[in-house]
Amino acid sequence: MKEFDYIIIGGGCSGLSLAYELEIHKKLEDKTLAIIEPRNDYKRDKTWSFWKVISHNYDDCVKKSWKEFSIKIPSHSKVIKCDNFPYQSIDSGLFYKKINDRLRKNKNIKFFENIKDLNLNNAFIFNSVPSFKENKSNIWQHFYGIEIETNENFFNDNTLNLMDFDCDQRNSVHFFYVLPLSKNKAIIETTWLSKEDDSLKDYKSQIKSYINYLGIKDYKINFKEEGAIPLFHLLNEKEKNKINIGTAGGMTRLSTGYTFLNIQEHSKYIRMNIENIENTKKYEIGKKYQLLDKIFLRVLEKYPEKMPDIFSNMFNTSSNTVIKFLSNKSNIFQDLSIILKMPKFIFIKTLLKVQ
Repeated sequence: MKEFDYIIIGGGCSGLSLAYELEIHKKLEDKTLAIIEPRNDYKRDKTWSFWKVISHNYDDCVKKSWKEFSIKIPSHSKVIKCDNFPYQSIDSGLFYKKINDRLRKNKNIKFFENIKDLNLNNAFIFNSVPSFKENKSNIWQHFYGIEIETNENFFNDNTLNLMDFDCDQRNSVHFFYVLPLSKNKAIIETTWLSKEDDSLKDYKSQIKSYINYLGIKDYKINFKEEGAIPLFHLLNEKEKNKINIGTAGGMTRLSTGYTFLNIQEHSKYIRMNIENIENTKKYEIGKKYQLLDKIFLRVLEKYPEKMPDIFSNMFNTSSNTVIKFLSNKSNIFQDLSIILKMPKFIFIKTLLKVQ
């Protein structure tokens, strides 16, 4: 069996981000790395979006960037500027190609389809495969999206629609998400925050109805994506010679599902500590965000009908404040300004129950 210094289980976003971070900072010149990934061919399969609150390695993989976004609920809508922190969407196809082209040049890096081919005894393992117990009460962010191309110019490509709650909620939390890539091309997603419920997964009819509601008649579908993000804590105990990364390592912000930039920061942290990785302190999203997210999700579970207004009210503060809060970069004063926008009785009542 083959031996390596490092093994990354899972060659997706987190696994490849870590490998690339180690590679470009020359941490693999005298170390060997194995990446376990069953797929032979990388193709575009996801779109990762976020507000650019920190620099990252993938500006050349950004499909589109916006400096304003909209929030819509049945009673009103608002457009919010984000000049300081543009909203970016990364094309996974470009991301995969950029990283794999670089990794293949290093003879110390090898890809394997099966972990059984490797000796794990002397390697340090970075695992990106989530582990959790099946629980029907867990809340997921599950979604289905398509990229459509219209025959005529239809979209305002300066403004993305971050959340459109003016749709059937079915006693859960539901919104549509529209990323206009150009005047005649956009990604449209139906997104649910809910417990497991197959009755909510008639995604194609939801998308079709929404496109009809927008008034789009003639279009073609260029791309489809579907996924589910766990909005609950996964099994993530620190083990000897092993660190979990990505969603498996707690890098998903549970109130939002945002993960990409947290992965990049975790990768940087590992790279900076790689020489003493066995004894390095566990990297986590801040404790205050963990508590606030726990409260937020409990409110979402108990009062789903109030969530459109809660999300909308959150954006009644300055855009810099709310973006930093949602991206784990806020200070205590910004946290308070967000908290004060929440329905106080409900959140205080929930806070007392999660202590």
